Amino acid sequence: MKQQRHAVVVLFALIIASSLTSVGSYSSTSRMVSEDMDRALALTLEEQQSDVISQDTIRTFNNHLQIAELRGKATLAVDTRGQKFKAYAHCSEATIFAISDQRFAAVLWAMTIIWAAFCLYRRKRIVPLLANMTHYGGLSFSESDGRFLDHQGQLLKLTPMQHQLMEMFFRSSTHSLTKTEICNALWPKKPDASETLYTLIRRIKPIIEEHSNLKIESDRGKAYELKTK
Repeated sequence: MKQQRHAVVVLFALIIASSLTSVGSYSSTSRMVSEDMDRALALTLEEQQSDVISQDTIRTFNNHLQIAELRGKATLAVDTRGQKFKAYAHCSEATIFAISDQRFAAVLWAMTIIWAAFCLYRRKRIVPLLANMTHYGGLSFSESDGRFLDHQGQLLKLTPMQHQLMEMFFRSSTHSLTKTEICNALWPKKPDASETLYTLIRRIKPIIEEHSNLKIESDRGKAYELKTK
């Protein structure tokens, strides 16, 4: 149903927004961490002027780090494959994630979880109501108790005459009724119920169109059809 589809669209939008926000924060922090480690390593090697990584090297490296959270967590490594001395600084993805600002992403994820729980609740509440019902154009009709439910699972409020007319439309295999059929069923003792029928149709049209994907069309006033928009 339309409302459920909209709820799912909102849920996926929240998931995507949460993911993009989280990844974006992680990426920007990763670049900042790399720049800080490269700068600190360059200063350390310039001061040390040695090809040996020692405890003093690591201590100096940590002192040059501007991001306090990196101190003690960033590691140094030496590339021994080539003849030229090459040192690299590295830290784990978990450290970068912990440093990144995930507060806004956390808020979005919390909203996502709440919305998902709401959608699940609605589905569990609505699905049993719609069981064993006739569905057409966003309206559901229960044969057992004669209820009409809209696309949100809410009871459609109709007058007794409006309800009887809608029930006739739903029980018709073509969802169409002649003027004579309607008048004979609703006003059997009235010689001419044309104006009464016109008023009934005029008043029920906006209700049906507001709560479903259906509309009532007239065939020159001789017949009426309940059809999808």
